[in-house]
Amino acid sequence: MLQHRPHTTVVLAMSVDGKIADFKRSPARFGSRVDKAHLEKQIAASDAVLFGAGTLGAYGTTLTVSDPTLVQLRAQEGKPPQPVHIVTTRSANLNPEIHFFQQPVRRWLLTTTAGEVSWKGGLQTLSSTLGNEVEECPSEFEQILVFETPTREIDMPAALKHLATLHITRLVVLGGGKLVASLVELDLIDELWLTVCPLILGGNTAPTPVEGKGFLPNLAPKLQLLEVNTVEQEVFLHYRLQRPAD
Repeated sequence: MLQHRPHTTVVLAMSVDGKIADFKRSPARFGSRVDKAHLEKQIAASDAVLFGAGTLGAYGTTLTVSDPTLVQLRAQEGKPPQPVHIVTTRSANLNPEIHFFQQPVRRWLLTTTAGEVSWKGGLQTLSSTLGNEVEECPSEFEQILVFETPTREIDMPAALKHLATLHITRLVVLGGGKLVASLVELDLIDELWLTVCPLILGGNTAPTPVEGKGFLPNLAPKLQLLEVNTVEQEVFLHYRLQRPAD
């Protein structure tokens, strides 16, 4: 693990043709119960999970640790029942009324200066609209982390370095493809878990695990296969990113 940032693992389910959602970008619910349990296990082993606004918008919720055994294991390790759930978005154009804001998790927002202003302005508008029902307004993020590049993008290397100072040593990334692409391009990913599910989604606009501009073969990040497990009709692939020192 690189000491200046959390050990970062991507966990995604995809179709046989490498799609993490259909062409409408609907919530990806094609994984089996086994895949969901696998995902929950990875989340339970983390200190925080990170996901983009698109992923949150598609589901409206986040996956919490519900398995009593996993909750107990976290308690034995001196951890809270749930890891921190971090939403990353440049604009912070989020719906404050989605169920995510009612879930029993610690919520952090990773954004830009403009995103912070936008989010707080949206909450103020919602509070004004509710009037006497202001107490029913969804709770705000516990922390708003602002890390910005000169081009007003989110400064991911600085953000992850800061997370390490907050005792976030293991980070799980749950998508989407644009976020994963940016992290891969910046060499901020250590491992990948990919579940191959038995269906074909197709569609040239359907999202893939890694989107972005892409890589030429001679510059493409190289992976080492650590593990392959087959459970019924699904294949679980575990890779680590190779680096020059390897």
